Amino acid sequence: MRIAILLLNKGRGSGEVARQHTRHLIKQGHQVFFIHPGIGNGVNGAVNIDVRLHKPVMPVHEYLPSAGDDQKQVARMSFDEMSAYLPDYELVLESIASDVDIFIAHHANLSAVAVHNVATRFNKNYVVFIHGTGIEPRHHGLWDDRNWEQIENAIFEAKGIIVTTEYVRDELVKPLIPLPDKKFLILPCGVDLHYFHPDNVENIREKYDLPEKYVICPGALTKSKGPQNVVEASKEYAHLAPTVFIGDGEMREGLKRNLGDRGMFLGYVSEEDKARLINAAELLTAAPEKKEHFGIIYVEALAGGTPPVAYSGGGVDSIITPDVGFLTERNPEALGKKIAYLLEQPGLIKKMSAAGRKRAEEHYDYNNLVKELAKWLEGFV
Repeated sequence: MRIAILLLNKGRGSGEVARQHTRHLIKQGHQVFFIHPGIGNGVNGAVNIDVRLHKPVMPVHEYLPSAGDDQKQVARMSFDEMSAYLPDYELVLESIASDVDIFIAHHANLSAVAVHNVATRFNKNYVVFIHGTGIEPRHHGLWDDRNWEQIENAIFEAKGIIVTTEYVRDELVKPLIPLPDKKFLILPCGVDLHYFHPDNVENIREKYDLPEKYVICPGALTKSKGPQNVVEASKEYAHLAPTVFIGDGEMREGLKRNLGDRGMFLGYVSEEDKARLINAAELLTAAPEKKEHFGIIYVEALAGGTPPVAYSGGGVDSIITPDVGFLTERNPEALGKKIAYLLEQPGLIKKMSAAGRKRAEEHYDYNNLVKELAKWLEGFV
C-alpha cells in the first residue's frame, strides 16, 4: 500500500506513535508519505514532506506554557484563524494525492479536516487516528462551533477511526460523535522491546549515583501530570526507597522543597538514559490529575520489567492488570501505601516483573500492532 500519514506538528506522544507506525509499515514493504511542519530528517525510508506554514506560530493540540508565543492551540482558534492554516496542509496533500492509496490523519483537529477535504476531492479513502488530547477540549467548551462542525464531518465521513483504548472511544469520542463500535480500531501504543528491557541498565545507577532500590516517576513537572501527588505519596514509603523524578517543569523548585530528602530530581535526561532508569527501577509510579488517555510510561515499565503502581482511571486500566502492577484510588495516601506494601514484597515484585515483560511482548510489540493496522487499512483500499 501507499499510505500518507499527516500530523498537525512533530508531536510528542502521538508523534512518536506515528513515527513508529511509519518505520514498521516501511519494514513490512509499504510506501509511506510522512508529513508534518518542521519535518527535518523525518523517518528513514519514508517520503518525508514538510508542511510550510504561512506564519511562524505552530498550531498544536495541547498548548505548552513554556512555548511562549510560538504555539497556539487549535481548539482556541477562531474560524478564520484555523481556516488560514488549512491551505498549508492541503497544498502538500494535493501534491501526493494521486499516488496515495489511503490517508491517515492524526488528531480530531484541522489535520483531519485537511485530509477529509483533499481525500474527497481526489476520491480517496482516509481514516482518522483520534488521540484524547485533540478531542478532549470539546468536552470543556472549546472549539469554535464552525471549526468543530468541520472536524465532526471529517470524522463521520472517515472510513474508520483508530483509538488507543476503549476509554478514548467510549468516554471521549462517542459522547460527542455517536459512531458504531464497528467503525473503530482499538490499537494500543507499542514499545521498543529491546530498548525497554530488564537487562538494558548499563551502569545507570552509578552514572546518577542512585541506590540499588528506587521508585521512578517520569513526566513533566506540571500540575496536570501530578508530580505533587507522588511527592505527597512518598511520605508513606520513603523509609523503603527514594523517589527519582525525571522530567522538568515550572513546579520543580516547589516540589524539591516538599520532597526534601525523600528523593531527587534528575531533570531532563536522554531517551537512552530514560529507558535505563525505568528498567533499573524497583517500581514506577505516576498520579496525574486528569485521567490519562493511554499512558505509554506504563507500557515502558512493563517492557522493562518494572511493576507500575498508579492511579486508576482512563486508559491506564487497560494496561495495568492485577498480575503486573497495582491501580489505586485517586489519592496520594492510597498510592503511597500500596507502593510501600509492594516494596516490602520482593518476591511479588519479581513475579510481577516477569508477568509485565510477558504482557508487553504479547500485547505491545510494535511489529505485531502495525501488522494489525496494515490488515485493517487494506480493507479500505
